Amino acid sequence: MKTALAVSLAGLCVLSLALPAPAAPANGFTVTEDADQIGVTGSSLDFAIRKKGYVSGVTRGSFLDKRTGFRDPGFGLDIADFIMEPGNDEAYRDQLPPGLPYRFNTPDHGKRPKRLIEGPQICTQARELAPRVIQGRDFVAVTMNWKYHLAAPGKQTGSEWSQTLVFPAGKRWFISSDKITSRNDSPELFLRIDMPGHLKHTNGNTFSEIYLSYVGKISPAEFTNNFAPDEKFNYRRDTNKAPKRFIRAYHLRDPKTGADGPWLAGMTLKPADVYEGWCHQRGYVCFIEEIGGRPIKAGGSFSAAFIVGYFDSIGEMERVYDQYAGHSELEAGERGWKLVK
Repeated sequence: MKTALAVSLAGLCVLSLALPAPAAPANGFTVTEDADQIGVTGSSLDFAIRKKGYVSGVTRGSFLDKRTGFRDPGFGLDIADFIMEPGNDEAYRDQLPPGLPYRFNTPDHGKRPKRLIEGPQICTQARELAPRVIQGRDFVAVTMNWKYHLAAPGKQTGSEWSQTLVFPAGKRWFISSDKITSRNDSPELFLRIDMPGHLKHTNGNTFSEIYLSYVGKISPAEFTNNFAPDEKFNYRRDTNKAPKRFIRAYHLRDPKTGADGPWLAGMTLKPADVYEGWCHQRGYVCFIEEIGGRPIKAGGSFSAAFIVGYFDSIGEMERVYDQYAGHSELEAGERGWKLVK
């Protein structure tokens, strides 16, 4: 004979089984968050944003293309470094704190004289950021910012870097923007970033070709040995004709089977925003891009906007590029996002 308590518990079990499952987020994304990172799962992409450690942009190895199963094979996507200008720091290098001296005329940095105005490098030295997640009707966005706390003699600290990343529902790519609001005057201030991101490989095993819109297609054989940024495949605004589209991409290859996957591209939506772009070998393919590089007064700002992600062909990249071309900044809020010219 059942007791009243047993009957009551049985009724609760029936009720719990009858309850509907939690509804999926309206925008198609599931967001999880802990002390170290933000994780996002969508219908086309999975990715993560680090809060601690190696920060800024999309976390290395987390950017999953669900259509093909490929991930980014580098150190992350749209990764931020430091603020620079032309010239050199040799006259005051002994006064600079660690992380601020910059040595040019080296295999890693090339021969062009440059110097850090503010630092340190965000990705390796900021150590902790506070990314904010924005859930929109048909997108998810992440914003973050950070203030530099080291400066060259005679320069102010406190210039602010801000980054906005927008992931539209159902797309295999995201839109991003990096912006600097400067505390200093400069005749030619620029921000260094990784765009789309560095490419790790062993004798070209992770990619079958590289495409630079200002060069064309490049074989992995070109990246067997290290070479300096200005030896080949270098783009400079002052010496190169600006391309119609500024696209840098690599055709992914499965290192185990050799089968081709999708292209992973980083596209700067306004070519004139690019000051210099490197694609050279230094143990990995280094995709440095510098944005800005124009006169600025304290309190002024500059930015560039990008599309980063997976594509099946160069033609598809070009079609998406043309849809959003000409913009330099990205804004996002709960009610929506927009690119700004």
